[in-house]
Amino acid sequence: MYNNNLQYAREELEMTQTQLGNILGVHKSTVSCWENGYSVIPFRKLIKFCNLYHYSLDFICGLTRKNNYFKLNTDAKVIGNNLKKIRKKLKLTQVQVSRECAISQTTYNTYESGLYLVSTMTLYTICKKHNLSMDELIKEVVKVH
Repeated sequence: MYNNNLQYAREELEMTQTQLGNILGVHKSTVSCWENGYSVIPFRKLIKFCNLYHYSLDFICGLTRKNNYFKLNTDAKVIGNNLKKIRKKLKLTQVQVSRECAISQTTYNTYESGLYLVSTMTLYTICKKHNLSMDELIKEVVKVH
């Protein structure tokens, strides 16, 4: 599991778990599970939280201590294309990435092809393992060096 700063951010906003649950359309016990690492917040809900309260994905997911917020995108095709660019830059196959993420190659392929929005845990795992930014990976345009 990732070390998340969701609870820190919620408390900084002086918001209860019930209030955050109402905003994200879930029960307060679900928010508690996210904050305590028993389950992972779905990516769309995470992006909604980040955009509403101006937090970066990297900060909320514990990849950095700095909150460098910018408006986040949820376009599965754009994100999938960025995943493919990064995978190729790293000289990895879909099979290798899917094994790193403990998912099937078929599932990973649906993310890269933009059929489904990547899961929070898959994106986190890729970024953590390869020292990448979640925020940068979902931008409209990713620079590949």
